[in-house]
Amino acid sequence: MESPLTSETALASLAWQIELGATEAIGDAPVNRYDLPDKTAQPAARPPAQTATTHEIAAPATTAPADGDPVADAQAAAATATTLDALRAALGTYPHCDLKRGARNLVFADGDPAARVMIIGEAPGRDEDLQGRPFVGRAGQLLDRMFAAIGLSRGDANPETALYITNISPWRPPQNRDPSAEEIAMLRPFMARHVALAAPDLVVLMGNVSCDAGLGRRGITRLRGQWAQAYGKPALPMFHPAYLLRNPSAKREAWADLLALKARLEGGSA
Repeated sequence: MESPLTSETALASLAWQIELGATEAIGDAPVNRYDLPDKTAQPAARPPAQTATTHEIAAPATTAPADGDPVADAQAAAATATTLDALRAALGTYPHCDLKRGARNLVFADGDPAARVMIIGEAPGRDEDLQGRPFVGRAGQLLDRMFAAIGLSRGDANPETALYITNISPWRPPQNRDPSAEEIAMLRPFMARHVALAAPDLVVLMGNVSCDAGLGRRGITRLRGQWAQAYGKPALPMFHPAYLLRNPSAKREAWADLLALKARLEGGSA
């Protein structure tokens, strides 16, 4: 005998489906298409005055593919943004990136835009998508502890010791996959403009996706700790905190990179 569906069971099932990447509700119940009437049969007429009930779910609107070159359109849209708020609005109306269709929020940035250090991560995860802020899950908590160890914080009001944090993609990819090469290419102009408007002294490239967008290269185990140039700024590639959670032994290298960053900020050699 089947047990009755309780509210707790339903919520647990919904949470499980969200973790698997389900982002849209298509109907209230499964449809057995073997029970559907013959398509050649004449459908019964629907009463003309029938009103939709609150249990009916409207079919999702079909969006036609946007015309134009995604990268060229991104460059044009980013170039017109003269403030960070305008850049956020330009991202919100950009029509070519399908990642936005499955995301709950546009995750733009956190911290002090006047900070000397700008951290560029990869893409939002589930917690970031829910809250609309970058690096707020377990990886974000580790990031906060890492930079607090050298006296930097996203919540600091002093630009000298504050952080400004963002991601290459402002939208969560399905199942937390990496943004594709095409997605990185169309989002890169927005990131270049983001760095230009924030004007930090230096940037930290967190992980392979950030290095790909900023340096045109991957291989974080080889790139980390080596100063480079990205978006016209000194750039330090570092392990992503999510990588450090999976590989705790790499925290020694991450600490060395943090010390190099601190030395650079203090005017010493790095």
